Amino acid sequence: MRLTILSLLKERELCVCEIVEIMNTSQPNVSQHMRKLKDGGLVKEAKKGQWVYYSLNIDDKPYLHVLFQYLLSQKEKVDIISCEQLDCCD
Repeated sequence: MRLTILSLLKERELCVCEIVEIMNTSQPNVSQHMRKLKDGGLVKEAKKGQWVYYSLNIDDKPYLHVLFQYLLSQKEKVDIISCEQLDCCD
């Protein structure tokens, strides 16, 4: 689950609601995984209103760039979903 989330974030910054939709899981479940990834220093968050947006935080971790080369692309999944489409982050 966490590797898939990292792979999604490799494509672009995502809101919690977008990750929930793509992963087809609950918001509390995603939030728990995001907390672990954030605690591990792999993601950073930015609050925009009441919503939290996540992005990768691996610039200072060059050893992870090799791992990301092997993660399957999630570009198609990320490209078809947006907060505007979900009407969740306005």
